[in-house]
Amino acid sequence: MSKSDFEREAEDGQVGFFAEFWDFLKNNKKWWLTPIIVVLALVTLLIVLSGSAAAPFIYTLF
Repeated sequence: MSKSDFEREAEDGQVGFFAEFWDFLKNNKKWWLTPIIVVLALVTLLIVLSGSAAAPFIYTLF
């Protein structure tokens, strides 16, 4: 008996978040999401670094 596409996909290993997100962008042509994700990543990076030793250097940029 032949396996369905669903069964073949279920047997494959899990891919990472970024690989799955890249595949989503590529297949669904949602390139407008890229700048939103980049800005969110930069804001997250600033929040993470504001609690570290790099905080005095970040605050001088603003």
